[in-house]
Amino acid sequence: MDYLWVKWLHILSSTLLFGTGLGIAFFMWVAHRRGDPRVIAETTRSVVIADACFTAPAVVIQLFSGLWLIHRLEIDLSSLWIKATLILFVLIGACWLPVLWLQLRARNLAREAMTSGLPLSAQYQRVMRWWFWLGWPAFLSVMVIFWLMVMKPS
Repeated sequence: MDYLWVKWLHILSSTLLFGTGLGIAFFMWVAHRRGDPRVIAETTRSVVIADACFTAPAVVIQLFSGLWLIHRLEIDLSSLWIKATLILFVLIGACWLPVLWLQLRARNLAREAMTSGLPLSAQYQRVMRWWFWLGWPAFLSVMVIFWLMVMKPS
């Protein structure tokens, strides 16, 4: 495969990954702050679909295009910026996978509250706290990866 096409895919998928992640976080947080179970249930339903359609494929493309570029450019895997990028990529995944489950759980708890006519439960509040705090290391790690990809510190 041509180098420039893979590089373009790598940049495009990183943009999609970052933009979708930021958009999902924004809409989830706004829905949560409204406190309306109906709004939360509908928003989380859409967020789960967006993660499946956009985030998950972008993660796969990022991994394989990045590894292909490293190989093609003959960059040493022991380079500081490559090691740091790979470690942060794993950290992001370690935060994102539980977030997927938490989004499903938040959706289900919001549906239960909506159906029963009861307010959102304490369990829902815990789920959203975990969701919020797992998002920060992932978001900051993506920012650092962008910096590493551009600066390539030795």
